[in-house]
Amino acid sequence: MNRAEIIHWLRTSDEAALESLWREADAVRRREVGDAVHLRGLVEVSNQCVRQCAYCGIRAGNRTISRYTLRLEEILASVALAQQFGYGSVVLQAGETSQGLPTEWVAEVIREIRRRAPEMAITLSLGERGEKAFETWRLAGADRYLLRMESSNPTLFRKLHPQHPGWEFRLAALKQLQEIGYEVGSGVMIGVPGETWDDLAADIEMFRTLELDMVGVGPFLPHPQTPMGVEKPTFNDELTTLKTIALTRLLCPRVNIPSTTALAAIDRESGHERGLSRGANVIMPNVTPPQYRQLYEIYPSKANTLEAAETFDRKLQERIRAMGRSVGVGRGNSRRKYK
Repeated sequence: MNRAEIIHWLRTSDEAALESLWREADAVRRREVGDAVHLRGLVEVSNQCVRQCAYCGIRAGNRTISRYTLRLEEILASVALAQQFGYGSVVLQAGETSQGLPTEWVAEVIREIRRRAPEMAITLSLGERGEKAFETWRLAGADRYLLRMESSNPTLFRKLHPQHPGWEFRLAALKQLQEIGYEVGSGVMIGVPGETWDDLAADIEMFRTLELDMVGVGPFLPHPQTPMGVEKPTFNDELTTLKTIALTRLLCPRVNIPSTTALAAIDRESGHERGLSRGANVIMPNVTPPQYRQLYEIYPSKANTLEAAETFDRKLQERIRAMGRSVGVGRGNSRRKYK
């Protein structure tokens, strides 16, 4: 599929044609990664951040939020909850800060999780921390790393990430992670102010070029406490997000694709299910202690900020089975990397 064909699909509103796209993406998903929906327990370790990303609610310049960092005991309790629910992996996510999350402290957290839960995959999403930190954490037992690019257009990337060295630096970090031996994930926001159809098509092409193991896409949701919170999005709707999921599955058939919380935020009734039926095979339920979830507000109106993790998990697993899909067992390793 070339750039023009991708743009055609992104722009089309022909319902019959889209039904054929949904069917094909779902068939490729079933053939390449199976019917299992793998659940990754998300632990939002800290909302401290040194970056000034123009779209993000936990940016350093936002003085309206209370900052926190989980204690080791709180992280381990969250991991134990994920184990109790049968999740095959846990994701440690935080803002980018070497002072708030020292490299060796994170390594000790990883080692303790590995000691208590040797069967679980450990994913990190801690920003650009440099090759030394990446290597230290990999040696400590981390398996995967998520580092979103948000846009492959260097101009849009600069707008989203002021004071950042630039898109080339992010690209180098992704390649660095791959060379160290991580399963690597990235992704973009859809409908960023100023984005064009060509930009989004280029993002989808970039997923294939980068040979990623996981690709996450979700709508741009303006946060009122950010510079971009007052700007008008372009096409940050559910339909465009679902098209992007489907096209990503067709171009990158063996990657893991989450049905994201951002998608669920704009369609609380069936956002997760719609994503799963258009090519996704992963969901990341939040197992962060409830008192911290609202403080980790990258975008407003996040799903599952107040509902008890046990209740959300029970309902989620019921909904997955109601679709005729199974709940994944085990780590859910990258099919692309481990052919």
